[in-house]
Amino acid sequence: MRALLGNLSDADIRLLRVFMAVVEAGGLSAAELELNIGRSTISRHLKDLELRLGLTLCRRGRGGFSMTQEGVQIYEYAQRLITSIEDFRHQVNDMHRTLQGQLSIAMFDKTVSNPECQVPRAIATFTASAPEVQIDIHVVPVNQIEKGVLDGRYHVGIIPTHRPSSSLKYIPLFGENMHLYCGRGHPLFEHAASADADAIRSQRYAGLSFHSPNMETGRKHGLEKSAVANDQEGIATLIRSGAYIGYLPDHYAAPFVASGEMRQIEQSRFDYYCEFAALYRKSPAPTRLVQRFLNALQESHGSTITE
Repeated sequence: MRALLGNLSDADIRLLRVFMAVVEAGGLSAAELELNIGRSTISRHLKDLELRLGLTLCRRGRGGFSMTQEGVQIYEYAQRLITSIEDFRHQVNDMHRTLQGQLSIAMFDKTVSNPECQVPRAIATFTASAPEVQIDIHVVPVNQIEKGVLDGRYHVGIIPTHRPSSSLKYIPLFGENMHLYCGRGHPLFEHAASADADAIRSQRYAGLSFHSPNMETGRKHGLEKSAVANDQEGIATLIRSGAYIGYLPDHYAAPFVASGEMRQIEQSRFDYYCEFAALYRKSPAPTRLVQRFLNALQESHGSTITE
């Protein structure tokens, strides 16, 4: 296949964005909802991109979707290109007297019910001072937030702190109390206030699937995972099944406890306090738009920037 790509055009950028969306969704069918276009149109866009590049990027058909070696490389190059374009766009927007553009925030789930979390207040303060900025919030696992902030997809991440990166800066924000819970029908449900450590360790334990304070605490106390989830909603579902114990923030578990669907396992040695921080890239330095939001976060939480 002969490469036809000359000067990079807006049409080429659009084709690359379609390709990236298909890769990140894991296939054409899964990308339909993300792109809001039909599978046949997506397939045509991919074919056009392959013709423009002179490369076969992926295989699609009855055997499913898979990437070629060239496709993996083009995806990595496209990520760098799109990040550079977005950085340029934000730097240009930064030159305007009125803040414009988009602010992309990535958050760990189930924080809005935490009374210590003042992110909604920070958003209100920011929006009042920058009404023309579009806010885009993503709720994704911790590892995806960190990667997304590092590669420029997200401007600010809000996560439970665990292992700091030398490429990121952190603003301490708030925290939450984490307790072990069991659901109605679980062997410990009637003995949640008196279960000893050995009895707790012998139960099936549901933990988060990625590196986090949850994972570290589970290992510290000898809790062996029998099931995993990538967010708190999944952990709560497993606990409510009555087959597993697991950690939840007290503010999130409170309604389940009040309704009698869950009980806290009252063994204080297993409890822990989880601290949350906002994070952003050290380089390039935050644009005026991003800095305005970071300032709003600091003001709302009474925090200071730390290395």
